[in-house]
Amino acid sequence: MAQTEADFAELGVSGPIVAALASAGITHPFPIQTMTLPVALSGADIIGQAKTGTGKTLGFGIPLLQRVVGRDEAESGTDLRLPQALVVVPTRELAKQVAADLVTASTQRNIEIITIYGGKDFEPQINALKTGVDVVVGTPGRLLDLYGRKVLKLNKVHTVVLDEADEMLDLGFLPDVEKIINAVPAQRQTMLFSATMPGAVITLARRYMNRPTHIRAHDHDDLSQTGKNTTQFVYRAHSMDKDELVARMLQAEGRGRTIIFTRTKRTADKLAAELTDRGFQVGALHGDLGQVQRERALKSFRDGHIDVLVATDVAARGIDIDEVTHVVNFQCPDDEKTYVHRIGRTGRAGNSGVAVTFVDWDDMHRWRLINKALGLDHDEPAETYSTSPHFFADLGIPKGTKGRLPRQQEAAGEDSQAAEEKRRERRRGTSSPDGNRSRSSESGAHGDETGDGTAQKRTRRNRERKRTRGGKPVGRASRAHTDKSPAGESAPSAE
Repeated sequence: MAQTEADFAELGVSGPIVAALASAGITHPFPIQTMTLPVALSGADIIGQAKTGTGKTLGFGIPLLQRVVGRDEAESGTDLRLPQALVVVPTRELAKQVAADLVTASTQRNIEIITIYGGKDFEPQINALKTGVDVVVGTPGRLLDLYGRKVLKLNKVHTVVLDEADEMLDLGFLPDVEKIINAVPAQRQTMLFSATMPGAVITLARRYMNRPTHIRAHDHDDLSQTGKNTTQFVYRAHSMDKDELVARMLQAEGRGRTIIFTRTKRTADKLAAELTDRGFQVGALHGDLGQVQRERALKSFRDGHIDVLVATDVAARGIDIDEVTHVVNFQCPDDEKTYVHRIGRTGRAGNSGVAVTFVDWDDMHRWRLINKALGLDHDEPAETYSTSPHFFADLGIPKGTKGRLPRQQEAAGEDSQAAEEKRRERRRGTSSPDGNRSRSSESGAHGDETGDGTAQKRTRRNRERKRTRGGKPVGRASRAHTDKSPAGESAPSAE
């Protein structure tokens, strides 16, 4: 363990990068950084494997930046306006996080870093590339788009990183990754990093690498794949009771920011709406949302305007937000890789966390495969309902807690709740956009101003009818005479 206490300078990191990290409060490397930096700084290819939240980004980011020649460091007449390093990631959120970490480590050097991903206009990214960049962080689809337009030039790249490499080399991304790898020079440094690295992926990765060093970083007293700082609970739950289970769990003692993972976008939207109706401050994050909406949801979550994020697996990789105390799998994950990456959103960087997984009866076979693959001790999850005493005891939920926040607690999220209520009123048609009563509800007071004709109809019903006799109007005198006619006689019919 003494090795992990060395500082960055002792590992061969250059002074400007050490100073930049120190100014951000980063002075001692994590185990994955301690093990990879000496090898990576030599220019060797690396397959790095470590648990989520243990500093993999700087494990490849520091060597990458140290090999980049800054604008003010180039020899006279040297053209350094083309990218020197390329980091490929599976999601937009991860691209932004990786770029932010690289910017933090390079504040003392004149290095230009750009993120490239879909969901945004091409023009700003094209203009930045034409102006000149040193490091590109992007997703495969948009990288290939710009490469195909001959705007992104990769012939000067000397360092390539595949972050979340198991995902990048999955069949869905593999064709795009191969095109990108083939576009960069053969003489390069290649680094692959991920929390999970199945044997088949390692075999595939070697096709792109030159005698890579496989580095696995872990604590000597923590050999699990999921991390000792995360307490895991698994419950067999009924789908009709899950909303209530989640709502009560969200009132557990010490519960901070919480991410709830769902299998589908529709389930994410539905659960977010249900929890909002119960008084919680909730946002949704999934692939059907536009980039602006996704960024707004993440910013609200980071800033504390909402403390519950309901997300699909688009958020399982790359969300590095402090103080996420709980992660919930609303449904059983598809496989052990997904499970590891999901619960890795909590218990990060030495902090403790809680992971809760709800397994439907139909998903028990899938869960047992995950449990066996990860060597967990939850082969037979306890049958659990929202009233089960062990559920309250496990998660520290106060006795008597119901699945709806009391009024005084709802007041804490008054702004978001008021906005949601206005949206509901608009959908019901009882409120105008400025929050005033709609005209249709005021038809009794301003009948002539309505467009539905209700008041006019009422006026026609209440008007005095004119009586006729033989096609001629009956005057007041005639009516008076008729009223005085002998009993039993009636006025002739108007028909």
